[in-house]
Amino acid sequence: MQQEIYENPLISRYASREMSQLFGAQTKFGTWRRLWLALAEAQLELGLAIENSQLDEMRNNLDNIDWKKAADYERKLRHDVMAHVHTFGDACPKAMPIIHLGATSCFVTDNCDLILMHKATTMVAEKLAIVIDQIGRFAFEYRNTATLGLTHLQPAQPTTVGKRATLWAFDFVLDLIELEHRLTNFALRGVVGTTGTQASFLKLFDGDHTKVVQLNRLVAAKMGFHATLPVTGQTYTRKIDSQYLDVLSGIAQSAHKMATDIRILAHRKEVEEPFEKEQIGSSAMPYKRNPMRSERICSLARFVMSLQSSTAMTQATQWMERTLDDSANRRLVIPQAFLAIDAILILLQNISRGLVVYEQVVQRNLVEELPFMATENILMAAVAAGGDRQVLHEAIRQHSQAAATMIKQAGKPNDLIERLQHDSLFASVDFDNVMRPADFIGRAPRQVEEFIQEHVEPIRARYQSVIRNPHAADLHV
Repeated sequence: MQQEIYENPLISRYASREMSQLFGAQTKFGTWRRLWLALAEAQLELGLAIENSQLDEMRNNLDNIDWKKAADYERKLRHDVMAHVHTFGDACPKAMPIIHLGATSCFVTDNCDLILMHKATTMVAEKLAIVIDQIGRFAFEYRNTATLGLTHLQPAQPTTVGKRATLWAFDFVLDLIELEHRLTNFALRGVVGTTGTQASFLKLFDGDHTKVVQLNRLVAAKMGFHATLPVTGQTYTRKIDSQYLDVLSGIAQSAHKMATDIRILAHRKEVEEPFEKEQIGSSAMPYKRNPMRSERICSLARFVMSLQSSTAMTQATQWMERTLDDSANRRLVIPQAFLAIDAILILLQNISRGLVVYEQVVQRNLVEELPFMATENILMAAVAAGGDRQVLHEAIRQHSQAAATMIKQAGKPNDLIERLQHDSLFASVDFDNVMRPADFIGRAPRQVEEFIQEHVEPIRARYQSVIRNPHAADLHV
């Protein structure tokens, strides 16, 4: 029974079907066959004795994979690539002699891995652009909503709900820049032989270097790409894997920060993630509204961040032209990193399009601390009316300490303003004018507008098709 076997929750619970299929066996081994076809087509074009009927046979069986036969071959041969060479050859008996001609296993494994990472990165970039757009809309809507700033998780100068959201968005903008850099600079491993010297292909073409160079370019073009890496060993440098995981780890870091902020704000009852009508927050406490989506983001993000160390260590231990201790690790790390990031972005889409702001609570929490924030303005107003700055400063200090003591030890409301209003030293101060929240948020609303115009709008323009028609990002659970 299926229930008796462990299932990866990234597939069964969290990631999209689209990303799961990308790293599935059908896509992987179908890509291997397309690489073998591209190689054979290019070899024919450059003069090798390959017949069109052989290529037609290969084209007709690109996705016709006999999985049982492939598994039987692998048990016998203990070699996954050769198992699939034979399985493909059995389906294409005429083409069997020219399948994988001159190539080593990494021709299909490495080129396929790079192609899958390129496609996965494109999918991640599109989902991330949607998240940036949605956070940008939220930031714009609440750009004027004053809220208590928190530094060291302690009350600080006010900001706005929208300005705080731009901090989340900018982290993701930086991540998108890194994703786009990877896409812009993408290159295939190419056709390079067993140790990267292209010796087998040089032999096939009777020492014609020009044709070997053309073969490399032709195969890349047939697979939809125009660049190949300038040098490799048997494998492409695992530095590339590490660079991809750096970017994915960066997205995880940004997501963890945003989700943690939301969890803290939910504790303060200021902002909440969406909470569905029939959602249960706790099996024991029916009243609970746990921020479970944000918590799941943090959980998955830690997983992705931990995976980055694997690719770093793999790159550091690749001896000479290659070792095989990378293989099992990469089979686990690369797909799961993309699947986990995909799951995180689905959650982020769900949260960012449905964030709830409790403005009355936001205002109440701000007003409770605003008297302390207003003391500098009160001091300046009293000095402007002819008061002694040092005397006034000491008076404010004493009143502030007394008010703080009553708040912390007696649980009383903040009465600092009342204390100052009853002190004759501040009789000239118009307390209504020095206590307006809008006077404490600086350029926050304008900063939001400028950020959206300068950084979010260009992303909206680049990804307008996916932003206007976002892929469904419903949660599995």
